[in-house]
Amino acid sequence: MDLPLILILAQDALTNSAIYALLTLALILVFGVTRVVFIPQGEFVSYGALTLASLQLGVMPGTVWLLLILACLAAVMESARLLSSGAGRKLPAMLAVTLAPPLAIAAVVKICAPLHLALGWQILLAMLIITPMGPLVYRVAFRPLADATVLVLLIASVAAHFALVGLGLLFFGAEGVRTPPFSDAQFTLGPLAVSGQSLWVYATSLIFIALLAWFFSRTLYGKALRAVAFNRNGARLVGISPHQAGTFSFALAAAIGCLSGVLIGPITTIYYDSGFLIGLKGFVGAIVGGMASYPLAALGALMVGFLESYSSFWLSGYKDVMVFAAIIPILLWRSLSTVHYEEEE
Repeated sequence: MDLPLILILAQDALTNSAIYALLTLALILVFGVTRVVFIPQGEFVSYGALTLASLQLGVMPGTVWLLLILACLAAVMESARLLSSGAGRKLPAMLAVTLAPPLAIAAVVKICAPLHLALGWQILLAMLIITPMGPLVYRVAFRPLADATVLVLLIASVAAHFALVGLGLLFFGAEGVRTPPFSDAQFTLGPLAVSGQSLWVYATSLIFIALLAWFFSRTLYGKALRAVAFNRNGARLVGISPHQAGTFSFALAAAIGCLSGVLIGPITTIYYDSGFLIGLKGFVGAIVGGMASYPLAALGALMVGFLESYSSFWLSGYKDVMVFAAIIPILLWRSLSTVHYEEEE
């Protein structure tokens, strides 16, 4: 293996690692706040790329209909809860808050989709469609089980994954898509050619991670999310709502997933089910961080990217096997070095 090939594989590894780092942060955030191992994180990656591709064709993305369906389900469930608790007077306000934003988004997309807007506006529209889906998925699939065990939440997460994959096939079909790159520029650094799209991936990932670090360390709401992740009961006692924190964490996870899909859409072909494998590789990085440490998880994402890239050269047919097999010694070490506690019923 000569130097140019080593550099090419390293560039590919860094590009993949930047995406995995974003997904890893989202997975740790959701797990810390809600105890949900969010397997459907990858579906938001696929939805982001497929939604952008539909907007570039000038058609209404299928995710708009999915957003409306989730909003209706959430409205029905919330209505049943309010009526059963004798709080029927809050019903009109709840319906307005739950249904009005998705309907407004659908109207905006209906008007703007045929206009073939500039790429930046199309990305904003895609983010506008996908981000509200996170809180709605939380409301429909996880909030009724908020006090259940981690195992029950994991089973619900698997069910949500299969539902979202099936809906992705229904709304987008089995064909894959590639979106146009943000930039066609090419930069030569000695024997290495760096694409403008790769630089966009690096810069966007670093900026977004820096913004998240500032949000969690400097803002009141970010500190509230950290409090819920540290101690749910203690946060509730000081007036922080775990349900609101869960809603916000799922919104962030959906936004991160959509952004990741938009970034990798020009690099690789995205299908309705491509996000599952991408999300699982982000999950490997989260395992390295113990589902708690953001810096260690970022290093884990870097490890996954390099292992995948160099395995694709030496053992291309087994690159995914190599990535997922790497978590076995990590899980074994954590199991032997961690004090275990019985989960309270």
